[in-house]
Amino acid sequence: MNETWDADEFRSRVQGALDTFLETQSERLVPLGDEVEPLLRRARESMSGGKRLRAAFCCWGFHAVRPAPSPAEEEALVRAAAALELLQASALVHDDVIDDSDTRRGAPAAHRAFEADHAAAGWPGRSRAYGDAAAVLLGDLLLTWSDELLRTSGFGAAETAAALSVFDHTRSEVIAGQFLDITVQARGAADVEAAMKVVRYKAAKYSVERPLHVGAALAGASPAQIEALSAYGLPVGEAFQLRDDLLGVFGDPSVTGKPAGDDLVEGKRTVLVALALTGSTPADADRLDRALGQPLSAEQVAELRTIITTSGAEQQVEKTITELADQGLTALDDAKTSGVLDANAAEVLRALATAATQRTV
Repeated sequence: MNETWDADEFRSRVQGALDTFLETQSERLVPLGDEVEPLLRRARESMSGGKRLRAAFCCWGFHAVRPAPSPAEEEALVRAAAALELLQASALVHDDVIDDSDTRRGAPAAHRAFEADHAAAGWPGRSRAYGDAAAVLLGDLLLTWSDELLRTSGFGAAETAAALSVFDHTRSEVIAGQFLDITVQARGAADVEAAMKVVRYKAAKYSVERPLHVGAALAGASPAQIEALSAYGLPVGEAFQLRDDLLGVFGDPSVTGKPAGDDLVEGKRTVLVALALTGSTPADADRLDRALGQPLSAEQVAELRTIITTSGAEQQVEKTITELADQGLTALDDAKTSGVLDANAAEVLRALATAATQRTV
């Protein structure tokens, strides 16, 4: 990785920006009393840890356009990039409610933690309903905060307005993409094209392309620079999500923080699953289709993994990941060679593409 880029130091700076912002928000909510403390505690938990890839893509989208920001601009950029991590935290809280997930990063998902609070307090009513409602509100709060942090990051009015325009598109796309996702699951169809559309709008744009655009907008990017970042970011983002699909089935629970075969238990109709259903024998396809969304033992997960591997789907997805990553990196090299994007930033973006598409968690 480029010698000017320290990933650990960057993650620490983003966490510092989030911590400072949450401290300010906590002070504002003091008049509500101690009863909001669980909400703030879960907000802190949801904002802690993570790869911070969206923030990194935002930062280097800026540097690809304006390679030498002032110290004040650099500090403002970290705060703006942190806003994307608040958006991600919001999406994860809501996603866990939608998927009825029990865990997130090896700990109870927010709705499960709120549910446990209700049960432990012995309050009347249904603990699960309370947990879901509280988590929805937490996700909404984080979403609201993401907008505020970007608006108050420290850039001028023109730069902020340009970035907020991209941010508005980002939020609309990811919410609509999530709706596509639940619709695909509800239909129960093995449709690779539909699954790839979910990949693009729920994850690829939101995780890589749009963060790049937010950073570039703050730097005053030209249309040609935005186009170059899309040519790199969209295929890399698609590869990023396809890697996530593989980890959702084949990932190591001790690394991912999710149960083995979690996507299978949740019944996700991913590209991987769609390819497996298409490529399996009728008997194996029926076995996989009936098992999706059901409680599964470790032995049953292993059986379904074998079906997916035997179908050729795992290898197809790995091949597609490589092709998409190569497509993005070729576009990045072209933009660097032509001088559309800064050469130093392009080298860091190359390393970030590898981190996004070859990760194990």
